[in-house]
Amino acid sequence: MKTARVAYEGAIHLAIATDNGIELENGKQVFEEDMVWLPPVEPKTCFALGLNYFDHASELSFHAPEEPLVFLKGTNTFIGHLGVTKRSADVTNMHYECELAVVIGKQADHVSKEHALAYISGYTIANDYAFRDYLENYYRPNLRVKNRDASTPLGPWFVDAEDVPDPMNLKLRTYVNGEVVQEGSTKDMIFDVPTLIAYLSSFMTLNPGDVILTGTPKGTVDTKVGDEVVTEIEGLGQLKNTIVE
Repeated sequence: MKTARVAYEGAIHLAIATDNGIELENGKQVFEEDMVWLPPVEPKTCFALGLNYFDHASELSFHAPEEPLVFLKGTNTFIGHLGVTKRSADVTNMHYECELAVVIGKQADHVSKEHALAYISGYTIANDYAFRDYLENYYRPNLRVKNRDASTPLGPWFVDAEDVPDPMNLKLRTYVNGEVVQEGSTKDMIFDVPTLIAYLSSFMTLNPGDVILTGTPKGTVDTKVGDEVVTEIEGLGQLKNTIVE
């Protein structure tokens, strides 16, 4: 099942993707543009990965890490589908990052790789913009690079884990103004989803609502004010966002 959180006529609703379009929990049929899309989940602790695809690490002239490079993101960063993200006038390199977002469904403490997928409630799409001008050390992502307000669109749909039989074989694609600028597959992650859950839960407890952003493949380029950016993951949908001044 695909579900979303939306604001419509002054209230927050659960929306469901059906064969006939989008339907609110009260049965009302609605159009995509008639709603304000919220992140489909309200992230609690959010973990993000740096350099988790071999080709992206090579693209940036970095060696592949020997263990996951994890940093945290604040809740201020998240916005929904069809939202806008500001590009400051002093920024010279702001690029998209299409990422599979993993949502934890039950408490996980010292979970093995073999059992890790059982702790996932579902998946969604993230576009984790990077403001690379402010990068001080790639192995310690600076707050100004990854924690700006409204800098991480999330959504549009939350897709149940049972509807994603193999999260490690999903195609990722990004479009800027309709042109394909990034393509990859989750099968090319350095540290796959089960490894990330086992790694994180080995030293801290993961809780329902925690989110793991799993990194992005190569193909990240600078974006400009006015650009429409669409990040797409096979089976999860398309997440649209516009860059504003």
